[in-house]
Amino acid sequence: MEYISAPWRKEYVKRISKMSGCIFCQALKSKVDKGAFILFRGAHNFIVLNKYPYTSGHLMIAPYKHISSFERAKKESTDELSDLLKLSLKVLKKKYCPQGFNTGMNLGKCAGAGVANHYHLHVIPRWTGDSHFMPIVGKTKVMIEDLETTYDQLFPLFQKEKLGP
Repeated sequence: MEYISAPWRKEYVKRISKMSGCIFCQALKSKVDKGAFILFRGAHNFIVLNKYPYTSGHLMIAPYKHISSFERAKKESTDELSDLLKLSLKVLKKKYCPQGFNTGMNLGKCAGAGVANHYHLHVIPRWTGDSHFMPIVGKTKVMIEDLETTYDQLFPLFQKEKLGP
């Protein structure tokens, strides 16, 4: 297997190995949204960059409340999550011009949830050909930008937008 250097991940890997608890609750405790990669705060949910993205612009939408059960969440929270999904799609289309999206939740550990106790929705922009030979043959992912650049590109767009129709 070939290796490609990604030095910007060194500090995060050091921190994550020492981190205990929920990554979403930890992000919410941060005094600086940029440091936690929080792009937008709604009334019940927030939008955050995935620190281990499948593609550039990979977001997650999570409730403020630490809850694993989507079906037991309050209606106003799940309704807002849907509105934040619409907002995320609009912003990502504007900035990255993806040709499609993967969106979804992995509810429960056996369903693939890396964080099973705090439900969250993934929003992943996709392009024709983005599943090229590098991950298959080279066992390597190619990202077009680092997380800080993605944050700096998306944050102002989220701040300009409003929720709703």
